[in-house]
Amino acid sequence: MVRVMAVGVFDLLHAGHLHYLEQAKSLGNELVVVVAHDDTVRSQKHEPVTSQELRCRMVEGLKPVDEAIVGNSPGTPIFDILNIVKPDVIALGYDQKHSIDSIRSGLDKHGFSDVKLTRVEGLSDDLDGTRKIIARILDLWPNSEGGPYEED
Repeated sequence: MVRVMAVGVFDLLHAGHLHYLEQAKSLGNELVVVVAHDDTVRSQKHEPVTSQELRCRMVEGLKPVDEAIVGNSPGTPIFDILNIVKPDVIALGYDQKHSIDSIRSGLDKHGFSDVKLTRVEGLSDDLDGTRKIIARILDLWPNSEGGPYEED
């Protein structure tokens, strides 16, 4: 059995996320997704819109995903999660800024030289990313505070 690990924030789940996870799953038999810890999101990107628990639950509900776990908090060595997941393959998204060479070096240094590392192709769609979706929403309703509806 080939275990694949995918990683990401997965805030405001969208088609680009699903495509990434489908591509990752195609690399093996089992897909384990590491969902970024809220504190990691805050330190590297932005305040999360949805909590790590909710993001993890939503990701785990996707068809390609066999298991989703919340990643380690900042300050924990990034490669520690590999001792929990034990992947054969790590699949990076097309838009993830991680350098393949630096990750490969870290894998080798921490005793994971047998783990394959690959970057999957992106989805060719106008709305394949969270920022693009937010920009589209703001374009559609530029002068409204809560969108087109009074209440949901």
